[in-house]
Order: sequence, then structure tokens, then C-alpha cells
Amino acid sequence: MKRWAVGAVLMASVASLLVATPAHADAVRDQQYWLQEYGIEAAWTTTKGAGVTIAVIDTGVDGTVPELVGAVTGGTDFSGKGAPNGQQPVGSDNPAHGTLVASLAAGRGTGPDAGVLGAAPEANIMAISIGFTGGPISSDDQIAKAVRYAVDQGADVINLSLTRETLDWPLSWDSAFLYAMQNDVVVVAAAGNRGSGTTSVGAPATMPGVLTVAGVDVNGSASFNASTQGITIGVSAPSEDLVGVAPGGSHVLWNGTSGATPIVAGIVALVRAAHPELDAANVINRIVKTAHDTGSPGADAIYGFGLVDAEAAVVDRVPLVTSNPMGSLADWITIYRRAESTPAPLPTTSSSPSPAPAPVAQPDAAGPASPLGTLLPTVSMLRNVGVPLAVYGIFLLIFAGWGLVVWRRFRSMRETE
Repeated sequence: MKRWAVGAVLMASVASLLVATPAHADAVRDQQYWLQEYGIEAAWTTTKGAGVTIAVIDTGVDGTVPELVGAVTGGTDFSGKGAPNGQQPVGSDNPAHGTLVASLAAGRGTGPDAGVLGAAPEANIMAISIGFTGGPISSDDQIAKAVRYAVDQGADVINLSLTRETLDWPLSWDSAFLYAMQNDVVVVAAAGNRGSGTTSVGAPATMPGVLTVAGVDVNGSASFNASTQGITIGVSAPSEDLVGVAPGGSHVLWNGTSGATPIVAGIVALVRAAHPELDAANVINRIVKTAHDTGSPGADAIYGFGLVDAEAAVVDRVPLVTSNPMGSLADWITIYRRAESTPAPLPTTSSSPSPAPAPVAQPDAAGPASPLGTLLPTVSMLRNVGVPLAVYGIFLLIFAGWGLVVWRRFRSMRETE
């Protein structure tokens, strides 16, 4: 995919078009290999994600396609070109993108054995459309506003199948994404695709606290074109030969971490539905701790913690954690944005005040404190006081010498008279 004019990239490539007819309905379902191989169907014996809302911040979601009828329960538009409810696809390059993403997250199918089923087929979709080819405000600001909107409207999961193709992100994202994390919302983002020109993970997938998704092929091996690498990757999911629903109801095969991401977002919805008592950090922890290791211990820059396993994430016993395994955005902001620290609280007044403590000698900035305490001058004292005194002293010596010479000449003249 090419870079969008506003600096954001949607990460999917359409491989081929499938004819959406009843004769091919079972074939559509049969092509969803990930439902069985990644434990999603097994997880459905516990939950299908009912009551959980996934916000899809993308090009808009066509809620009239058969698989998404009843799934899209809210939304809005920030592009200035879409529908007020976010259900009109926008953009000139790939307006189908948002609908494809939503179908893999929460598609309902078109029958018991037909149509596309999302990873969480009973979860709700919040459709939030943003522009990728310009608009009244930049895409960076649109994304920040969209994240805040999703939180305020009750989203439990936010899906971002897009990238800035940069490691850094704008200041407006600091507060928006921190707002989501402080309000217990899980943010899932795509790692990117080499085939689209993304050679390494870019924001928002580089942001601490975000669950970043890499892509694998049908054999579970890292995809070369439909994924990329980076140390912020959390888990991996299928990103090749994915079948989704496009606006109008046609079925397409497509590749990219744009598709892997909603699969994981749907699994997050399953975990949230099965464990409503867990906060976002522990939901993410269940996802990464139950992923299947790919051979290297711990997380790596190719697969993250491994291949996602929906059943294990839902039913396994996983110890609780007190912090997000994907990091802390709040800590990052404090360190790298040089945020002001919270002032130390002042002591309250007391009716019997204690005597003031004796002054303590402070160490000099150039080294440890002298054993003589404040009796020896510090570097700052020498600089601020000693240097000016030395200059004045030199002038006084010159003036005194000149005066002595004049006095001696005057005395010599009187003696010769």
C-alpha cells in the first residue's frame, strides 16, 4: 500500500474477489482456517463476546452487509466526509478497509455454516470513520479525537489497523491513548506490512501499553510481506489468505496485519466477556501469557510472545499482574516528555510546632561533601563570589602601587628644594 497524504497507512492488500452467492457460502466459511486452528471455536463454548464493544477506528463500517446487521450499535465520523453514525465508507483508495476489519472482529455470518464469522461474533462494533486522504483536520488529530470518543461512548476494546510509519507519535496521542488506558480500555494495533513499505513497527504500535499484533502465514510462520518486526510486538495472528466482507456484501481474500489485528481484538473481547472482573492490564496479560512460544524464550521482535490462542486466553489459569506487560505509557510520558513531577505535599500546621532542624551541609555539585562541611567554599561560591573579589583585588593593588609611586616622587621633589 502507498503512504497516505496525511501520514497514516491502512495495512491490508486485497488478494482476490470471491463471488457472494449462496453456492459459495460454505466455501467462505471453510476458508476461515483461523477459527479452529487458533482456538477461537473452542473458546466459543465459554463465550462469544456478548456485551463487549469493539471500536473500529478506520474508514467506516457498512453496517448493512448481512454479516454485520445488528453488530454495529454506535459510532460517528471525524473525517468530515462520512455519515454521522460512522457507517458510510470514506476515502478514495480503500474505503472497504473498515468493513473488512469489522467483519473479522465481530461478523455474525449469514447462516449456521455460511458467511464470515468474527472472532467475537456476539460482540458489538462501534464504527468511527476517519479520513486518510485529507480533510478538515489532520489524521493525527482525528485519531486522537476518535480514541477519546470511543472511551467516552463505552468501548471496551479499540482496534487500530493503521500506522504512521514512524516510531514516534504526536503529542495529542499522549493524552488520548493515556485516557484510554486510564479508563480500562484495551488498545490493539497492527504492526504493519513489509509489502506496504513498512520495514519496522510504527506508531501507534510502538506506544507502551498497546497490544501490538504481528502476522503469520497459514502455516504459522512469520509472514514476510504481510507483517513486519519490532520489539513492541505482543502476539502474532494470521495475516494471509483472510476472507472478509466488503461494503455491499461481497467477500474478498486479503492479506495484512490489518486483518490479524481485529482477530486479536475479537479474542480480547472474548476474554473481557469471560472475565469481566479483570482490568485491561490483566486482559492483555492473559493474551500474551497463553500465546504459544515460537522457540525463543520470552518475547521477540518477530512473533512477540508467540501465536495467539483464544481458548487458552479464555479458560487457562493465569496469575494476576499489577502492571501492563506491554509497558506503561504514563511512565514513558514522564520520562521522555519531561513531564512535571507531582509536587511533594506540604506538612500541615500544628499547634505545637517542632523546632526547626539544624542546617545540613550540602555536597558540592563537583563532588562529595567536604569533611569540613560549610567551612570550605563550594565551587559555586568561588564562581559567584571569589572571582569578582579577585578582580577587584587586582585593581586595588594596581591603584595602590600607582599611588605609592606618585607619593615617592612628590617626597623626592620636596627634599631637593
